[in-house]
Amino acid sequence: MKDCILKVEHLKKYFPITGGVFQKVVGQVKAVDDVSFEVKQGETLGLVGESGCGKSTTGRTLLRLLEKTAGQVTFDGKDIYKLNKNEIRKLRTDMQIIFQDPYSSLNPRMTVGEIVGESLLDHKLCSKSDLKDKVSETLKICGLAPYHIKRYPHEFSGGQRQRIGIARSLILNPKFIVADEPVSALDVSIQAQIINLLTDLQEKRGFSYLFISHDLSVVQHISHRIGVMYLGSLVELAEKNELFKNPLHPYTKALLSAAPVPDPTFKRNRIILKGDIPSPANPPSGCKFHTRCPYAKEQCSTEVPQYKDVGGGHFVSCHLT
Repeated sequence: MKDCILKVEHLKKYFPITGGVFQKVVGQVKAVDDVSFEVKQGETLGLVGESGCGKSTTGRTLLRLLEKTAGQVTFDGKDIYKLNKNEIRKLRTDMQIIFQDPYSSLNPRMTVGEIVGESLLDHKLCSKSDLKDKVSETLKICGLAPYHIKRYPHEFSGGQRQRIGIARSLILNPKFIVADEPVSALDVSIQAQIINLLTDLQEKRGFSYLFISHDLSVVQHISHRIGVMYLGSLVELAEKNELFKNPLHPYTKALLSAAPVPDPTFKRNRIILKGDIPSPANPPSGCKFHTRCPYAKEQCSTEVPQYKDVGGGHFVSCHLT
């Protein structure tokens, strides 16, 4: 069994809602609400769910780009929220992020060479004389040419920009990468290239990924295990084949029923969810999904279902199981 490189326990991230003349806190937006999971060495854990369910906030909070409200995040045996600034700075070389937007995440005033090589100089991992060779080598691995070093982000397409963002994360040779919807802004053909690139690099270097996406087909292709989030909570987590063959949570079943199948003769029974997504500032009592669940019973509206292993590492949070 592979060693666990990242362990997240009961992670919460609430954003305060202020109001009134004195801007007092009048409520909380529960963006991430009691999430627990593990990522093993060399594994890709996919995280899927509707927009606004807390996927990106989860990724940013476990990297300490956002500070947690509660919970524990252990990376490589260290509780990252007990580390001081100097220790966190050292940890940045092992934990990186690929941002969702390939346009706003790159500084338009810096050349590609400066963007990709900045972190090496900042962490004093490379001399200025060796920097050009290191950057050129990393760009080549990511499918870009050495002469791109002197160009600026506006001179590249969306797919090329995302490769620059990937190169910026990979050049430090990290152990763990949060890939925050890295292909959502790209064309389908470019998506395939980026996904294959990430897979190849994982095989060569042994990275672990938390791959955040709303595209089930992409997550199925790249992930080893998949977690499903709804309104800030993890409702199901399982091996990818198990999740697609035997989904247990009604929300997971609805997501899978909406996924397109490349076979015009195949007819899938669509599960249409009724009602609107509740606000994370005022989530429903009991099971958060009960207001839209076609199988909800009285217990669902009063009791929070236990997040439990139903066998074979298949976790689900539902009274029906």
